[in-house]
Amino acid sequence: MRRISIWLIIAVITLIALLATAYNISNSRSFQFFGGIVDRVQTQQKVVALTFDDGPTEKTDVILKLLESLDVKATFFLTGRELEQNIEEGRRIVSAGHEIGNHSYSHKRMVLKSPGFIKEEIDKTDQLIRQAGYEGEIHFRPPNAKKLLILPYMLRQFDTKTIMWDVEPDSYPQIASSSDKIVDHVIENVEPGSIILLHVMYESRRESLNSVEGIVEALRRDGYTFKTVSELLEYHEVD
Repeated sequence: MRRISIWLIIAVITLIALLATAYNISNSRSFQFFGGIVDRVQTQQKVVALTFDDGPTEKTDVILKLLESLDVKATFFLTGRELEQNIEEGRRIVSAGHEIGNHSYSHKRMVLKSPGFIKEEIDKTDQLIRQAGYEGEIHFRPPNAKKLLILPYMLRQFDTKTIMWDVEPDSYPQIASSSDKIVDHVIENVEPGSIILLHVMYESRRESLNSVEGIVEALRRDGYTFKTVSELLEYHEVD
């Protein structure tokens, strides 16, 4: 009986350790089991990528006009469902010269999903991105940063890169409540090759939208230039 109890304890501890490891890997910004994943580019050049998740929505024209006034090209990781509902806004993003990435169709977490579900999410959104007129390489960003085994494996089959980020100011409630705090967070944490994540497509994210101009102006004063994700990847330096 004592031996059974010991083995049961060992089994429980092992299971907990495995679950903790799986959770950490599913949330990792810089590691996945299959395919290419990028959270920032290794470079000494002062270049960064400004990326936006979700949308398009009725806020699209506002952010496009702002980016035009700042002379910045960004990368928009769009959801297929919102793109389907707002295809003209997607076309405006393309016409303005920005890059479009795939952020899934439904924005459901891509963990413990079937290969069929994941393939449909990727394929359907890719088709809508092409329908919007985008002709460049389509990178993928997992909803809520969640991925474990099947998603990375399938992305490798599609030869699609997983694009994460290393600067995410509006993901922290205490920072997201103030555009000034968002700007300060970016300034304090940015590095050459950084990928900056913002959410600007909803009214609830007004502070994030209000931070864009301050981020661009502050980083430019510090010598940074802005690239799309695909352009940034070209700066990767091999040690």
